[in-house]
Order: sequence, then structure tokens, then C-alpha cells
Amino acid sequence: MTSLKDLMSWRYATKKMDPAKAVPEDKVEAILEAIRMAPTSSGTQPFEVFVVTNADMRAQIRKVGWDQSQITEGSHLLVFAAWDNYSAERIDAVRTHMEELRGENPMISQYYENLKGAYLPRDASVNHDHAARQAYIALGFAMLAAAELEVDCCPMEGFDADAVDEIMGLKELGLKSVTLLPLGYRQEGADWLLPMPRVRKSREAMIKEIK
Repeated sequence: MTSLKDLMSWRYATKKMDPAKAVPEDKVEAILEAIRMAPTSSGTQPFEVFVVTNADMRAQIRKVGWDQSQITEGSHLLVFAAWDNYSAERIDAVRTHMEELRGENPMISQYYENLKGAYLPRDASVNHDHAARQAYIALGFAMLAAAELEVDCCPMEGFDADAVDEIMGLKELGLKSVTLLPLGYRQEGADWLLPMPRVRKSREAMIKEIK
């Protein structure tokens, strides 16, 4: 595979993974690096990613994840968990980290003071939704990186987020699970979706040009 189009055509939401095939750790690390390097609003990176290989925990998550087999049949389960809210402490930590790398700058300091002024008065649910959208940007980068490495994955929203938060102790960390991404390898001949044609809107139906 040499082009972006090839990568996009190769990948699909894998429904049946081969439990006998584990994704090598170097490939997992490359996917995690793509997540780390993904852009986010104001550079806040308001989410964390948990790499779950523990069999018992994945079995528990599968029970509250519509019994989707990829959760346990893939070798790694990535759980994207967004901040439950923005806080002065969290935004200040972003600014401090930036100043450590770029040096102190009054413009940076003022920018993040303005950000606190805009974000902190908002309802927590609004801020969590915003943080979750940043996690989804990284999710897209992860799926494309996986395709480049010929690693299969399946983005999932079909799970009880409150139950996953309870299983993983996320509430105590100020986090809420927003999406899951099992990593593994497709099981040829056993996945009903693999031979199906891709179904996407036509360019005309999706893209509108305003000149």
C-alpha cells in the first residue's frame, strides 16, 4: 500500500479478529505515537488513552460493550477517555508545559488566561463534549496509522460508558470513556463484513462547493 487512498480502501471496521495473532508492541507504540501527535484545540490534549491487555478487564468491558467479540479477540484495547471538565489547573498545566518547551511568552500566558475565561464558566457537559471531540480527532489518526501498519481495528461507541468508567476507575481520575478501539488482525473467512463493498455517499451527495 503506497497511497492514502489505498490505506482508506484497505481498512474497514473489523468485526472478527483472530485471537491467535497479537499486534507487535512496536506497531502498537507507533499507533500510540500517532495519537500523541494528533492536533487538538488550543493544544490542550484533553483526554487520556488506556491500553488494556488485561484479559479479565477486557472480558468485563465486553459484557457492557454489546458483547462485541473484538474487545477480547483483539490483542490490545485502546480506551479513549476525555476530561470530565476543563479546570484552571488543567489549563494552567497545558500552559506550563508549553512554556517549558517554548519559553515564557506573555502572548501564550494571555491566550490561556483567555481560554480559562471562555471555558470555565461553561457547563461541565459542554466542556466534556468539547474534550471528547478532541479525542475523536486522535482516534482518526490512530485508525490511519493502524492501516499504514496493516493492523486492523474497529472504532466503537456501542458500550455502556458509565459501566466502563466504573470498571476502570475513570471517574476518580476526572475522566469519562468516549470510544473504544480494539487492535488486532482480521480473521479471513470468518468476518461477514470483509467481502462486502464499501458503502459511502457519492462526492456529489456529500461535498458542497461554495465559490
